[in-house]
Amino acid sequence: MRKVRKMMILDHPYVSEFLKNTTAELQIPVLKNEIAAGLKTEKRLNLLEEAEFIEFIKEKGECTLYLNSENSIGWIFENLSFTGLPEKIELFKNKVKFRELLERLYPELYFKGVEFEKLDEIRVEEIEKPFIIKPAVGFFSLGVHKVSTGAEWDSALKSIKAEVKEIRKLYPAQVLDVENFIIEGNIEGNEFAVDAYFNREGKPVVLNIFKHIFSSENDVSDRVYFTSKTVIETYREAVEDLLKEIGKLAELRNFPLHLELRIGEDRRIQPIELNPMRFAGWCTTDIAYFAYGINTYRYFLEQLEPDWDKILADKEGKSFCLVMLNKPADLDLKEVKAFDYEKLLSDFEKPLELRKVNHEKYGFFGYMFTETTESNWQEIERILKSDLREYINFKEIVSISDNQRLCPGTQK
Repeated sequence: MRKVRKMMILDHPYVSEFLKNTTAELQIPVLKNEIAAGLKTEKRLNLLEEAEFIEFIKEKGECTLYLNSENSIGWIFENLSFTGLPEKIELFKNKVKFRELLERLYPELYFKGVEFEKLDEIRVEEIEKPFIIKPAVGFFSLGVHKVSTGAEWDSALKSIKAEVKEIRKLYPAQVLDVENFIIEGNIEGNEFAVDAYFNREGKPVVLNIFKHIFSSENDVSDRVYFTSKTVIETYREAVEDLLKEIGKLAELRNFPLHLELRIGEDRRIQPIELNPMRFAGWCTTDIAYFAYGINTYRYFLEQLEPDWDKILADKEGKSFCLVMLNKPADLDLKEVKAFDYEKLLSDFEKPLELRKVNHEKYGFFGYMFTETTESNWQEIERILKSDLREYINFKEIVSISDNQRLCPGTQK
């Protein structure tokens, strides 16, 4: 069997301790960039200067390359054009091109690309509803809106314009391009997310399946995902079949991915989007280790496959949840003094890991992994519907009228 070079690029916005330690332990060659050079580990990272990193890939002709962040996509376009990766990435990262790729599999699904500057010109009455509008290159459900009636369009458009201003400050265009949007027909069914990879022979290997649950029909946020024995056993074969079709169309090998899809009541499965070269963003893929003992980075780099029968044998009645601590849509983060993480943890049966985030810099408070039994599912239902204000300590402000101390949003 030919030897394939294992490589890693670590980048902003976030590298978890788990990923950092895995990379150091395996001594994976890592591109020496700003963030990698600044990481502290017990065992030194195997850092390579840019020229050496590129030469390593040229020598081998192919490699298993993993990115923790799409911030590195620009570097790949500039330096690894000889690998064919830029073309593969563009095929999936651009949602319009992705829809064009899958058009022969899903000819009935309406989609249309539109420039941000021309959103005001859309004749919304001519588009079948409900529909979804989102950035053509997107991330974390930012800028995503569901429009069910013509009357909802003005409100959605106003929200999109406000969000675009914020998004432009937070992420580079390779990660979230708000100059172009896609309008597509609403895909009915339960929503799922999948971490998987294509091995060197082109076989898809599923490493985790999350079910994405929502607080209401029009909710498009990323608050709660969960994985469980039932989820894996019910949907794994269908997901593998879909990935085989995508792999044939795009000729994928040595390729990690994060796939979002919906599965209808008729078992019809339809992709929403496919994020190339990485698993679930912000290292949330690490939940697979807490739930199943699967180190997704190691599995991809070493071409390992889960023994699901053995892994799931003792997981009956347990759900492993990813809870995103995203802010209320109408909250000005400048009003926030602190987030009460201890109070949050006390409201859950078995928190597994909490990861805090600088909310002023990234626009949310972090995330956590939990283990929840069926008998205590109400804790997940509650956090799903919460706006998180119960955990937010607000800065005090002085009322101009009577000099009384008031908290933002509090009425006299």
